[in-house]
Amino acid sequence: MITVLAGGVGAARFLQGLTKVVPENEIAVIVNSGDDIELHGLSICPDLDIIMYTLAEIVDEERSWGIRGDTFHCLETLKKYGCETWFKLGDRDLATHIYRTQLLKNGQTLSEITRRFCQLLGLKLKILPMSDEKVETKIVTDSGTMHFQEYLVKRGAQDRVNDVIFEGAEKAKPAPDVISSIFDAEAIIICPSNPVVSIGTILSLKNVRGALKETKAKVVAITPIVGGAPVKGPADRLMQGLRLEASAYSVAHLYRDFLDVFVLDQLDRMEKKRIEGLGLQVITTNTLMKSLEDKVRLAETALKSVGLR
Repeated sequence: MITVLAGGVGAARFLQGLTKVVPENEIAVIVNSGDDIELHGLSICPDLDIIMYTLAEIVDEERSWGIRGDTFHCLETLKKYGCETWFKLGDRDLATHIYRTQLLKNGQTLSEITRRFCQLLGLKLKILPMSDEKVETKIVTDSGTMHFQEYLVKRGAQDRVNDVIFEGAEKAKPAPDVISSIFDAEAIIICPSNPVVSIGTILSLKNVRGALKETKAKVVAITPIVGGAPVKGPADRLMQGLRLEASAYSVAHLYRDFLDVFVLDQLDRMEKKRIEGLGLQVITTNTLMKSLEDKVRLAETALKSVGLR
């Protein structure tokens, strides 16, 4: 089994390549749920949904979120009623959130619900929310402390970041199968996801980092930072807010206590020796995923780096 830590669009794209190389039923994906938010009385799980929609081949590729060909009639009506509509929810997308909320109210866990969605969408890989308990990523800014989605979507990531808080993480337990998926893996891949609010949120849970240190599986991470900037999202602003240099080196440094191999983009090859100084093996390649071929090649590179290809 290949176990993957994932969050956001970068992870979804990487998984498109990985599923072309490894049979889906041999993949377990541990997904960030710290970005989850309740809006209009509905439970919204952005990272779980982007990964499920992408692998089910229904995602809106142009927007990089939501469902292809969706309409927004419900949101337009909510706006007429004076509701806040800064978080764009399409009509077909709303069906996911309505059904998820209904099942949660009926006592099912997020893990059980996610497994059901995977079955209904025809997915064979195991997608695991990091926890069945509530964890909220909060961004501390000059304008106050706010939910990550408010910082990113409503306010366009324009506020200066002073800190990042994983509210509830100190009490939340990893979801069932999360820890066992780490110990049972042949290899573990850290996706090119935001190291602070995607992977960092997963690592904030009790025993996850410890399991990554103790597992016999090799652990490889793919940089989400290329040329000193994130491929997508506000990782650089968040890292700077935590007094971290926005660089591939900083990402490797954040993971150094459990990592074996770091995949560096060829544009940052001058960072190779510096990262090797952390005691890591460094593979340099093109990490940008512009085509399916790019995604497959990157997945093959990650697997080969830990001796599986």
